Amino acid sequence: MSSNNHSSFDVVIVGAGLSGIGMAVHLQQSCPGKTYTILESRKSIGGTWDLFRYPGVRSDSDMHTLGYDFKPWREAKAIADGPSIRKYVRETASEHGIDKHIQFGRKLISAEWSTEHSRWTLHVERIDSGKTGKVEEISCNFLQMCSGYYNYDEAFDPQIPGTAEFMGQLLRPQFWPENLDYSGKRVVVIGSGATAMTVVPSMSDKAAKVTMVQRSPTYVASRPDEDKIANTLRKILPEKLAYRLTRFKNTQLQKYMYDKTRTAPDRVKSMLLKEVRRHMGPDYDIGKHFTPTYNPWDQRLCLVPNADLFTSIKNGKTEMVTGNIDKITATGLQMQDGTEITADILVLATGLNLLLLGGARFAVDGEQVDFPNTVSYKGMMYSDVPNMVQTFGYINASWTLRADLTAEYVCRVLNHMDRLGVAQCTPRLRPNEVNAPRRPWIEDFSAGYMQRLMHLFPKQLATDPWRNTQDFSLDKKMVRKAPLEDGALVFGRPAVVKKGLKIGTKGATVRGRAVSAG
Repeated sequence: MSSNNHSSFDVVIVGAGLSGIGMAVHLQQSCPGKTYTILESRKSIGGTWDLFRYPGVRSDSDMHTLGYDFKPWREAKAIADGPSIRKYVRETASEHGIDKHIQFGRKLISAEWSTEHSRWTLHVERIDSGKTGKVEEISCNFLQMCSGYYNYDEAFDPQIPGTAEFMGQLLRPQFWPENLDYSGKRVVVIGSGATAMTVVPSMSDKAAKVTMVQRSPTYVASRPDEDKIANTLRKILPEKLAYRLTRFKNTQLQKYMYDKTRTAPDRVKSMLLKEVRRHMGPDYDIGKHFTPTYNPWDQRLCLVPNADLFTSIKNGKTEMVTGNIDKITATGLQMQDGTEITADILVLATGLNLLLLGGARFAVDGEQVDFPNTVSYKGMMYSDVPNMVQTFGYINASWTLRADLTAEYVCRVLNHMDRLGVAQCTPRLRPNEVNAPRRPWIEDFSAGYMQRLMHLFPKQLATDPWRNTQDFSLDKKMVRKAPLEDGALVFGRPAVVKKGLKIGTKGATVRGRAVSAG
């Protein structure tokens, strides 16, 4: 393996979070001859789980599926807190020696592909102390993007009037201050998603009162934070077997639940609301506060472990307010119905902005890549963009299920290129697919954070291999069983580019598509 002071690698991984560390482990195990480095803009390992430090930060998926397929989750709590997940990721990096390959304080600014040389040239900004602003060049044959899809530098601004008037503390979850003392304070949290439903019950233990203000309700489900079956299996079976069985159980449950929301949405809605009623009692207005206008899983379902949100409401520590905000005032909020809500601390848990590929710019043979006009190949690659894969998880299941599959696929592709003796692979639309109707990259998901910026993302088609299925069962077949050479993924040696024409080099071998000699 190469040390980090070299500027040329076989593979560059961007991001040292859950996906990037997992990718590196798969690469070491399945492609041991490949040199690689990981570029991480932050100063530490963990990605999302290192960035977010707000009260109660936790997973909203169970750790037997959010964990890696190769490393069992050993703790009793399946719905884990942020520090435990961060520890798990860092432990993985240390156990496999991945930490020795990470370059911290390195942000990818742009990447340029040369067909002639079969190389990416990366322009990487140093953002560590003393050398901030310095740009370095790193080259690689294959680029693996594990930077997620959120803009972690800039939160979504809902443009609520009066923000500058507020006299208390105005906070955003992704920029949470260290050692915030909210004891005895009146806290108002604006938002209805997973972050709000985590922050609210967590802050209610010390705050004088916490008010959750939502424009419209979200579906909420409660479940224990411990998986009794998983913990029992771990006591009686070998660790890896117990983990595999639990992982299989939970993926099947996730799939069953999601499929039911597609085929019997009214039945699932009734079940979810019945559970809320059981927790909140007959007199609470769940119609106003917990009954959305859309069907379950048209937007993300929120998990509240051990019914903590319901408990804090029943105990009088938390109040739910559903309605439209008129403005922020010096002392809190004014609702459109005239209600005033007093706050010492105002938390804008109003969501994140999406950001494709970490905001870096990409070019292929001198031409900028216009990603909204590309088509996603198997939800991993982009049409006419060689030797690059993006890790993108599931919106309806655990992120890491797909991250692991993506890593498997990359290793298959790299080893296949070695067997063929070629240096490139490029997804290309076939003649009958060029004018096929385009679909959004993510379909049947109306969440605002997706809808706001989905037009900036690549498209998909209705047919394979150009679908982004968001289906773990289908993806397993695609990654493990579908042939790599499918007529759409083109494997070939370098080609010289002259005046916009790709001209094959002498002795070129191109699989799946001929390279014209012009």
